[in-house]
Amino acid sequence: MLEIESLKQELKNINSEAAKIRDLPVEQRADFGKKINARRQEILAKIAEAERALLDIEVEPIDITAWSGVNEPLPEFYLTDMGSIHPLMSELDRVIKIYQMMGFDVIEARQLDDEFHMFDSLNFAKEHPARDGYDTFRTEEGYIPPAHTSTMQHRVLKSYRKKLEKGENIAVVVPGRVFRNEDVDATHEHTFYQCEGVYVSEKCTMGNMLGILREFFEKYYGQKLNIRTQPGYFPFTEPSLEFMIEKPKSLGGKKGDFLEMLGCGMIHPNVLKMAGIDPARYHGFAWGGGIDRLVMLKYGLDDVRHFESGNLRFLKEF
Repeated sequence: MLEIESLKQELKNINSEAAKIRDLPVEQRADFGKKINARRQEILAKIAEAERALLDIEVEPIDITAWSGVNEPLPEFYLTDMGSIHPLMSELDRVIKIYQMMGFDVIEARQLDDEFHMFDSLNFAKEHPARDGYDTFRTEEGYIPPAHTSTMQHRVLKSYRKKLEKGENIAVVVPGRVFRNEDVDATHEHTFYQCEGVYVSEKCTMGNMLGILREFFEKYYGQKLNIRTQPGYFPFTEPSLEFMIEKPKSLGGKKGDFLEMLGCGMIHPNVLKMAGIDPARYHGFAWGGGIDRLVMLKYGLDDVRHFESGNLRFLKEF
């Protein structure tokens, strides 16, 4: 490498010397120019040869995953293999596969969106207090890290509405990361994952929605489950429900122990209209729930902060 730098410096000196040609008598310029050009070509050839030699050198690769502690023993929890899949990602894959087996397409949510998709397209009136329930962050340019995966609902409806004209149904799930302006504790995180579901057809009913959700949770937890609903409120569904399941026995649940798992309901006519779908002809339902809560319940975890902590002891358990 030093040799190449030295040659490049010599090339600069030659180029500087070449500028002197204008000060020479006319009869000497041709001979001087030939000598300068010959030296330049010789140096360029040497530089090219030196660079080719560098490419042929075998350099031992550096293991960037190696333990870098100075005079410290290798920690017992250090992962010496090729790493592992994060528990949230492996469970999210399982969630997606269950819905795919039920005939749903999958579209990944965005991690930066705008006011229209966050609120306006979902029937949130301007200055309506319901917007406060989705307190999230803002960028200086006015973009929003989504507080829910429902920001994708308008895009899904517009992209898939041609299927309705062909007599087919819209059936899509949208997994994604969401962000909230939360006081972090054992049960609240500012960053977590959700999975949105959207279904539209000419004849679908709330009974269809409850059947799909029951099927999903029974497949996910591997046992028959009792379900329950109670009234809820979301501007983009009407009526709106909170969907609960009886806590699985395998997870220590007793008869009558119900857990709220997600919000759901029939898609509001205004949301369908906004996407160019006739609510007099078509009906739909939607739901959205947290992936973190699913995983916490499945593995009996007591603190949601483990997922984003980067704690290798926790990750190695999976």
